[in-house]
Amino acid sequence: MNYFIEKFASLKTIVSHLFSALKFKERENPKGRKPILANSEIVTAVIFKQRQNIATKKSLYEILEPECSYNRFVVALNRIGKYLGSIISAVISFLKKKAHLIKFTDSTELPVCLLKNSRNHKTMHPLSAMSKSSKGWFYGLKLHLSADVEGRVLGLKLTPGNIDDRKIFRKMNEKLRGLFSVDAGYISEDLEKDFFIPNIRAVIIAPRINMKKIATPFEIAILNLRMKVEVHFRMLKIIYGLVTSFPRSIDGYLTHYLASITAHLLA
Repeated sequence: MNYFIEKFASLKTIVSHLFSALKFKERENPKGRKPILANSEIVTAVIFKQRQNIATKKSLYEILEPECSYNRFVVALNRIGKYLGSIISAVISFLKKKAHLIKFTDSTELPVCLLKNSRNHKTMHPLSAMSKSSKGWFYGLKLHLSADVEGRVLGLKLTPGNIDDRKIFRKMNEKLRGLFSVDAGYISEDLEKDFFIPNIRAVIIAPRINMKKIATPFEIAILNLRMKVEVHFRMLKIIYGLVTSFPRSIDGYLTHYLASITAHLLA
């Protein structure tokens, strides 16, 4: 237990510095009743949960032993998403300043429940959709991510599972510059033409197996580096527990996703 407390205290120091730098308030209502847990402590708790890959909020509650009821603890965790989103935006803005010219974009599926339960799933129904990935059918969301060759995350977006990746690619990378590499799911002549800016920006799209396309050794080398973006998805899912079906509210799901992403960015 002391191990967890030490890890929590160390993370709390980092989050407190972020709160100070971003000028976040520790209390939602400064004139009201002083809360048992300050906002920075709640943010630390949700990031800590994902960093330590703690499966449930109940387990987190038992580890931290806060001086409040379990229900109040869960409510506090689920309302902290706006702070996580702001931290993510701030970190990505900082990383963009040092971005490498070679970049990658891809998406990954985020099922919100087992496929067999999709018809009866109500919680994330407003935001979820049935879709198909290279692994098969799923019901849920997609996480779109852009990163450079050195591992910096430069863009993130959550969408329903059936959104066209090409549409999100344009929006997410509109202000970025450099050479982008993407897989065959982004094939589009219009995308290549519209995204292209001479000597500033271009996209290299991997061909499908049944397509014939001439590529230079340089383009082939860039396409072979695409797996670097997959490292982020694997880290998020395996190390930081991104995929879940435990939350019982939309806020619970979104806070969980944002906490996983924040844990990854602050690692």
